[in-house]
Amino acid sequence: MTTLSRKQREIQERETKILQVARTMLLRDGYLGLSMDRIAEAVEYGKGTVYRHFPNKEDIILALAVETQKKRTGLFQRASLFHGRSRERLTAVAVAGELFVRLYPEHFCVEQVVRLSSIWEKTSEKRQDVMRTCEHACIGIVSGIVRDAVAQGDLVLPGRMTPEDMVFGLWSISFGSYTLMSTGASLLDIGIEDPTLTIRGCINQMLDGFGWKALSTEHDYEVVFQKALTETFANEYEQLLALR
Repeated sequence: MTTLSRKQREIQERETKILQVARTMLLRDGYLGLSMDRIAEAVEYGKGTVYRHFPNKEDIILALAVETQKKRTGLFQRASLFHGRSRERLTAVAVAGELFVRLYPEHFCVEQVVRLSSIWEKTSEKRQDVMRTCEHACIGIVSGIVRDAVAQGDLVLPGRMTPEDMVFGLWSISFGSYTLMSTGASLLDIGIEDPTLTIRGCINQMLDGFGWKALSTEHDYEVVFQKALTETFANEYEQLLALR
């Protein structure tokens, strides 16, 4: 383990403080309410100090999104170790994804903001590379489960489809669904009583369509979901119960 010098620790501490203040400001006041001047005033640093860490507020938002990806990746890593067949392990990843959105809504909100092209285009290439590395790590965990499924005979990918293609499809469904849940009108008005159950059902139907064994008609994945939730993520489950 590398030991940081005093100067490196001070730099890290300043950056952490800047990001903490920026996250609160972004969630409270929105993108337009976030400014380098206001951040500098709140952390009681000179503007030059803030600019030495980040060239603009968009880079700060991307740094917050990197923190988000690291938190999600940690949950996915734990989920991938769930004891079971490949599709059961993927179900554990679904648990991790749902927990992330429900326990850390502020992180999910930051991720939604940074994906706007008007913000991404203003961020530094260095920070973009860090974000891509984090995303690739997260995607790699899930695509690794898909590869295991193929190797174990649980899944045959059609045509020229790659594991990453399948992961992209699953990611799109999940991210889009959670975005609608957090920003859309009441889903109850259109007959969606439990959006999370609806998402799980749609994904299971999709996986059945690919023939990923065991099919949901042969195995109760809701039981698997609850097992992963209460055992693999016991601490997070307790936090979730406390929010109710």
